[in-house]
Formats: sequence, structure tokens, C-alpha cells
Amino acid sequence: MTDTGLDQTASPGQHTRLADLTTLRLGGPARAVVRCPDTRTLVDEITALDDAGERALLIGGGSNLVIADEGFDGTAVVVQSSRVEFGTGRESGRTHVTADAGVDWDELVAATLEAGFGGLECLSGIPGAAGTTPVQNVGAYGVEVADLLRSVQVLDRRAGNLRWVAPAELGLGYRTSNLKHRDAFVVVAVSFWLNDGGISQPLRYRELSSAMGVEPGQTADATAVRDHVLALRRSKGMVLDPDDHDTWSAGSFFTNPIVGADDAPAVLARIRDRVGADITVPTYPADGGVKLSAGWLIERAGYARGYPGPDSPVRLSTKHTLALTNRGDATTEELLDLARDVRDGVAQAFGVALHPEPVLVNCSL
Repeated sequence: MTDTGLDQTASPGQHTRLADLTTLRLGGPARAVVRCPDTRTLVDEITALDDAGERALLIGGGSNLVIADEGFDGTAVVVQSSRVEFGTGRESGRTHVTADAGVDWDELVAATLEAGFGGLECLSGIPGAAGTTPVQNVGAYGVEVADLLRSVQVLDRRAGNLRWVAPAELGLGYRTSNLKHRDAFVVVAVSFWLNDGGISQPLRYRELSSAMGVEPGQTADATAVRDHVLALRRSKGMVLDPDDHDTWSAGSFFTNPIVGADDAPAVLARIRDRVGADITVPTYPADGGVKLSAGWLIERAGYARGYPGPDSPVRLSTKHTLALTNRGDATTEELLDLARDVRDGVAQAFGVALHPEPVLVNCSL
């Protein structure tokens, strides 16, 4: 969790630069910043802001935010609650872990492994706070939050109360939920099922299973899986490192596009016309359609790693074309210009629309 170093409140111009609270290191000022070290403070602050008619921007790890250069005309609420508890659910006898929304996600994953459990290892190295993971149904290496989510505690801002919500109520889908882009509910805690005996989830992602010498679908030692996942993510610039500008990003900027079953044959034919009939187009079944690889499409549309070049303040990562990176002195508008360039180029080449994964605050593509 990012420690802002701020007092409980901050006046305009006093350490309110939101760039300091995001992994992109971009974004203008907020009118004020408050930090909440526990759930009670978080609920009280949001309630007070709502009662005053003040806009609130919730920031956990800041890894899924693209904030405008003009900043945010309201109060930034930094979620820093940190409680973690293990337990056994009476309804199933399975072990679970419950964490406050402000708990650093990767630290939570590590804590579950250190306690002798598995399940979350494929989600190692993902930046951000635990409370944001169900909002976007975070996923990596063949595992999604939806696979292990037990329940989510939310603050209902309209009713003014806290309640636990079952996964079935959240509309969880590919990198989305009915919590995303909605302000009525604030996640204050999350709970996940775990595997006993330090056993991983089944390894569905071929790159990972191959690296471990395990057949797809088999399980493995969860700690060993975490080590391999972190190594793979580091090779792609997807583990935060203040000295590596390839990690100054919001992770994967675009979601993998899903094409409807009826449209898929024509889309795939257009792609093959462009890249060559003998090229295998990576596809995956998804939601009654076909999921394409956004990174693969970006590269085949002519956008190489490091595009547009070393003199640009914003670039595609030199390790992974899905990450748009700040090289140190960029602006949000420059980042958005690059995103528009890539999005429009893929649409022109293949007729496929790319959509941003991070939340855009006071800006748009």
C-alpha cells in the first residue's frame, strides 16, 4: 500500500499531487487528500464527504488509475486499512482468508503461502490493493479472482451501512464486475477460499505449466508456482521496480478483445489477410465468442515494443506491448495520445476495437 506521507487532510497545493499515488506517476492535484488506516475511518470519511456533497476518489495501490493532468476536483481517499485474518468457513469447512481493502495484494498472496495455503499464487506480483481485485475481476496465468472469491464486504453509500455480498451478486466477468465504474458501493474487505497443504490451483496457462514442467491442468507446490509467476512477470516488466521505467505503467492497458461468435470468422479472415494465411492467430473461447490477444494484435498492427522510440516521454514497454509506460517526465495527455494511436491502428488494421482496462479519471480516450 502506498504511504502518502500526508497528514489526515491536505489543503490545495500541499502534497496533493495524485501522480505520487499511482503506479503510472501521472495525474494532477486533488482539492484535498485523506488517508484511512482502518475500515472505520474509511467509512466515516466517505460518509462525511457524501453528506457534504464532496466528490471522492478512492485510491488503493493506484495501479489501475489514469488521472488527468488537471487532477480531480474533489477529495482523494487513500485506503490503507491492513487487517488480515485466516478462518474456516462453517458452510464448507474450507479455509479462507479475509483482508481489509487496503492490504497490499501481493503481500496478501505471500502471507497465504507463508501460512501454508495455496490458491492465489498465480496472481502473484499484481500491483494494487486487495479491495480493487474483485472490482476488475483481476486475473493472470489462468486464474481469476472469481475462481476463489468467497465474499466482498461493501459500504452501501445510499443506505449508509456495511454488508457482505456473495460473488453471484457481483456480475463477475472478464476484467469486470457490476462494481466497476459505479460509485454506489465501496469495497472495504474481501474474502478468498484457499487450498490446504500449499497446493496450487490447476495450472491452465501453458507458458506457466511449461516453465514448471507440469502438464496443463495439474497442480503443483504453490510457493514454486509463485516463484515462476514472479519470474515471468519480471521478464515482462510487470513487477513494480522504481528503477525500471518499464514498470511505470498501469499494467495491461487494453483488455483482450472478445469477438462475437457470428463475427469471428470474418474478423479472423481479415487478420489472416493482413498477417499471412499460414500464421496461427491465438484465440480462446470466451463468453460465447472468441477472445483475441490484444498484445499480439498490437504487435501485428506495427507497434513494436518500445514504440514510438527512445526519445518519446511515453512508450510501449520494451518488454511487453500491452503496457503503456511513463519514461519519467510524461503527461497524462501524452499517454492517452499513445493509447489512441495504438487503439486506432489496431482498428484500422484488423477491425477490432481495443478497450482500456484501467479506470480513467477526468479524462477519456
